[in-house]
Amino acid sequence: MMDAHDTNQPLNQGELEEEKKTVEVSEAITETPIEEVTAEVQPEAAPKPATKEDVLNQLKELAQDAENANKQEIDNLKQSFYKLHNAELEAAKKQFTDNGGAIEDFVSPEDSIEEEFKRLMGVIKDKRSKLIAEQERQKEENLQVKLSIIEELKELVESGDDANKSYTEFKKLQQQWNETKLVPQGKVNELWKNYQLYVEKFYDLLKLNNEFREYDFKKNLEIKTHLCEAAEKLADEEDVVSAFHQLQKLHQEFRDTGPVAKELRDEIWNRFKAASTAVNRRHQQHFESLKEAEQHNLDQKTVICEIVEAIEYNELKTFSAWENKTQEVIALQNKWKTIGFTPQKMNVKIFERFRHACDDFFKKKGEFFKSLKEGMNENLEKKKALCEKAEALKDSTDWKATADALTKLQKEWKTIGPVSKKHSDAVWKRFISACDYFFEQKNKATSSQRSVEIENMEKKKVLIEKLSAIDENMDTEEASTLVRDLMKEWNSIGHVPFKEKDKLYKQYHGIIDQLFDRFNISASNKKLSSFRSNISNIQGSGSQSLYREREKLMRAYENMKNELQTYENNLGFLTSTSKKGSSLLTELNRKVDKLKADLELVLQKIKVIDESIKAEE
Repeated sequence: MMDAHDTNQPLNQGELEEEKKTVEVSEAITETPIEEVTAEVQPEAAPKPATKEDVLNQLKELAQDAENANKQEIDNLKQSFYKLHNAELEAAKKQFTDNGGAIEDFVSPEDSIEEEFKRLMGVIKDKRSKLIAEQERQKEENLQVKLSIIEELKELVESGDDANKSYTEFKKLQQQWNETKLVPQGKVNELWKNYQLYVEKFYDLLKLNNEFREYDFKKNLEIKTHLCEAAEKLADEEDVVSAFHQLQKLHQEFRDTGPVAKELRDEIWNRFKAASTAVNRRHQQHFESLKEAEQHNLDQKTVICEIVEAIEYNELKTFSAWENKTQEVIALQNKWKTIGFTPQKMNVKIFERFRHACDDFFKKKGEFFKSLKEGMNENLEKKKALCEKAEALKDSTDWKATADALTKLQKEWKTIGPVSKKHSDAVWKRFISACDYFFEQKNKATSSQRSVEIENMEKKKVLIEKLSAIDENMDTEEASTLVRDLMKEWNSIGHVPFKEKDKLYKQYHGIIDQLFDRFNISASNKKLSSFRSNISNIQGSGSQSLYREREKLMRAYENMKNELQTYENNLGFLTSTSKKGSSLLTELNRKVDKLKADLELVLQKIKVIDESIKAEE
């Protein structure tokens, strides 16, 4: 018969039963507490001590090897010592009373021998306590070792591995168990039962192992076939990266699954490998296309860099030119943000190039505005000089000459360039206040115009009646011509009394609005007509009010012009390839058309003001 320790061949039934019996006998002998199989060896009786000194001498000998001293012998010496000690004490008491002393006054004499006896007993007790503690610690360590052995036996039984291959490990664990001695008494039975349980289960596995091998091969084949099917489905997964990561998990499961029958191993592996190749190929193609997209992004960003780097700074000589170019650069920065990543080795470099170009632009812009600021300071001084001239004329009563002089100052004001925002409103208010004050005084002095204003009021009432009388059945073109003629006539009529101005204006425009809605006359004509009426009212406050209104319109015109330029620049960066892009293009085109119409209306209003100023001159 072959030795089971020297071969990996499975044991036959006879060898298995013999091995189990051998282990049971060996384990039973090893695990049974030694107190149960041998009686404690009693030491040879020592001669009975005659004096306390004899007891002390024997105790000193025991104290030298207290860890191995017999506890019964120590107890006997203790009993003998105190028997002799108490006898001496009683004799001393008797002698004390025989000599006439009272028993309650008796004091025990100091006894150096007793003190030494107590010290030796303490030494022995301390050594034995340490010994017991060390034994208990060792028992706890042995307990943990045996619990670990049981756990390892349990793993051998429950792992599902071939029991024949695990047999060598099993024998090592048995040997380790036998070499590990005492454990806490309260754990002995429980440990033995658990150990014996898994030993028996292991021997049962040796018998069943060959039967389960075929079953395991079958189950492993089912699992690996399922993994092949899962890997083949990943070829249709839309998310290529996700499919790749899922495949890695399937590979791990495939590796973790046990073997199949030898004749099927190559076939199942080749199927799984073919599915993996398809997923890996798609993953590689995905990153190649991603690489192409990154190169395209690099090309776009390179073009943007070249655009900013090619800016002709010598042509940017005005505030408006710089602002327009700034909007272009900002639009390019926004476009940059919509472009994805470039190849990793170029991502930082291209960004640094773009940032450097932008920084250079804004640095030069800062230098321009610094020089512009110096020019603004000069303009401020010129406007302050005009303010002083206007303030010197405001109290003049030479109405005609002073009005001409102030009008000339207002024209000169328009020729002076801008000043900084923080001074713009203040210096303008100072200048216009001086002009307004003069013309208000002039208006008060020229109140003879009242009769003319009353006559104008009657004329406007007649026009309101004519407008109200227009029949709704009149031909649209005829009605439109008539309304425009009446509006032109209204605008040609001068001022009316101030108290009646708002009432007439409201009545007139109410009718005009109805007629415009009824005959679909253009909104621009309506707005321009309304503005002409307003100008007539403004004109009554003096030409300085017209100049102020004109400057306000010019500022609005410049703002709208800059806004239009920005929209037109942005249109150059957009495409309509996507639904969202097409929608944005439509919206921007609508805004551009509206701004152009508004710009035309503002120009018409400025023209009306210029005509009014020219008429006054």
